[in-house]
Amino acid sequence: MHAPAYFDRMLAVLAYIDAHLDGDLRVETLGAVAAFSKHHFHRQFCALFGIGVHKYVRLCRLKRASFQLAFRRTTPVIEIALAAGYDAPEAFARAFRKSFGQSPSEFREQPHWEPWHAAFQPLRQLRIDHMTPDHQAAPVRIVAVDDIHVALLAHRGDPQRIGDTVRSFIAWRRQHRLPPAVSATFNILHDDPQQVAPHDFRLDLCAAFDGEVADNPYGVTGAVIPGGRCAVLRHVGSDETLGETIRYLYAEWLPHSGEALRDFPVYVQRLRFFPDVPEHEAVSDVFLPLRQPDYENGMSR
Repeated sequence: MHAPAYFDRMLAVLAYIDAHLDGDLRVETLGAVAAFSKHHFHRQFCALFGIGVHKYVRLCRLKRASFQLAFRRTTPVIEIALAAGYDAPEAFARAFRKSFGQSPSEFREQPHWEPWHAAFQPLRQLRIDHMTPDHQAAPVRIVAVDDIHVALLAHRGDPQRIGDTVRSFIAWRRQHRLPPAVSATFNILHDDPQQVAPHDFRLDLCAAFDGEVADNPYGVTGAVIPGGRCAVLRHVGSDETLGETIRYLYAEWLPHSGEALRDFPVYVQRLRFFPDVPEHEAVSDVFLPLRQPDYENGMSR
């Protein structure tokens, strides 16, 4: 078997796990997905991805469960526990506390993000190394965008603490009955977290909103994402690989495009959200603001 075919079969296992977190994910089942012998599949998975298949499945299920606890606060804990593969809330609570140092109810009330990020570092690295998006399958489009009036909540500081800002923004949206199905969701990405110190990191959470934003305890304000020409590239998959999609736009598409950048940061429209959909099926459109073309000299201005 050629290496690309072998690798594709193992990637199919990762996609299957994402799509069936509440289903049968025994080694026998996953080995059959890859069409490999159950006697060797566990060793093959670990040798290729650097993590045991049982640990990988557990981390994937706990990641979805933690997102549901932190950001989908109306979902009952027992429902989350069962979907994560635990027969009883007590077993789920023990596993959760062992991984993150908090019970599920404590995490729902006030997550401790540092141990959470540490626990999921192996999962994050695997996705960065092996689940990068295929940009040839989704070509870059150039579109004209109108001004977008938004309600905005600024996150400033350590990107590992962004979960707290997300929780505050969700609370504001819930109060104003503005779920993503009603009000489009955007993120303005001022900084690359890999290129700035944690205390310098800036990101804005936005929801389309035409009205006046009243004073509120969350710090949400009114703002405008300015209209204009944008290059748009669809990102499908985990946020862990979103940086690769942005890098592709800047480093590979832009130099060959003949375009010049407008003075506004790259931003993202969130279309399908994890944990509401499997992580590999989450969808975001990345917008790279461009100058208007100068037709007299063939340059963008």
